[in-house]
Amino acid sequence: MPLKNYGVLLARAVDIRREGARETPHYQIHLTDDHGTHYRAAVNVLSQEHPSELLYLVADDFRHPLTARLEGLPSGWNTLPAGPGGPNLDFVRGNLFDPAGMRTLPPDVAGPDNDLADLLDHYVRRAVDDPEARVYLFGARFGPEPAVKDKVFGFLPGNGVHDIHMNQGNSHRFRGDDGVWQDGGLLLHFPGQSRWVGIFLAFQSQSWHTDDTTGHTLDDVDGTRPTPTARPVRIVAALVNPKGPAPEAETVTLLNASPDPVDLTGYRVVGRLGLGAPVPATAPLAAGSCLTVPLGTDAQLGNHGGEITLLDAVGLKVHGVSYTGDEAAREGWTVVF
Repeated sequence: MPLKNYGVLLARAVDIRREGARETPHYQIHLTDDHGTHYRAAVNVLSQEHPSELLYLVADDFRHPLTARLEGLPSGWNTLPAGPGGPNLDFVRGNLFDPAGMRTLPPDVAGPDNDLADLLDHYVRRAVDDPEARVYLFGARFGPEPAVKDKVFGFLPGNGVHDIHMNQGNSHRFRGDDGVWQDGGLLLHFPGQSRWVGIFLAFQSQSWHTDDTTGHTLDDVDGTRPTPTARPVRIVAALVNPKGPAPEAETVTLLNASPDPVDLTGYRVVGRLGLGAPVPATAPLAAGSCLTVPLGTDAQLGNHGGEITLLDAVGLKVHGVSYTGDEAAREGWTVVF
């Protein structure tokens, strides 16, 4: 079943604690909200399964419609209802980043700037030092435990957030945590710089092809676990805000970047809520060629930011992009990805 009490904590980081490279190390963050409530964020830096090193990706200048959806959230813990309607994270469906860009790091080794704890230090300490900075931590809440002090920072009651990583496509051992629109992550907002930083973590044992309802792994036919590799057909542009009154004639442009033709029979272009349009039935898309897909009135793209995903004939994600409200603001201009 999905995570219990999934949501996002909005708070200020005030301290950190590194746990070295012991059996199940975490990077611990001490936070307080505007009401004086204390929290601990336990960020995994090592997997219990082989390979043990985590995958990570840092978006140092994170631009995504998600940040607009977070506006107005109150300080403290915010439970998020299941589904794509809110600011929930989903590494597969939310088009937050390109999984092919993820890399691995050991949890904690001697020397500077060479492990996952060092990487987290670089950004979280900046948030600790900046009184205006705020941290958005997505995951599952634990506590509050009125009679139990926090085991790391000693505040009472014990209270915090964990599962701050991808929470779908798990191996059989952790399959019970699978779900969609419930991934964990860290977003750091630095208002003085008008900058967001996104930090996303996943386990190498997790799959990037998951069921749209359960979040369970969809293995390839040969039993292998799919990985986030480059796909031959990509979304390269979208006319999100055409000139004229609604409903406008919106389009999405696909490119076959491979050296071979690709059969697009059964492919669909969809938005965040799963509404979409079929790719027109044509001959296989030739190498290096583009195809413009008209979306129609049932698959309109929002002018305040959104996500666009290309699905293949069996419903697996081929490619995905996102755009912000600023990118969609200019009427008649095509957004290029």
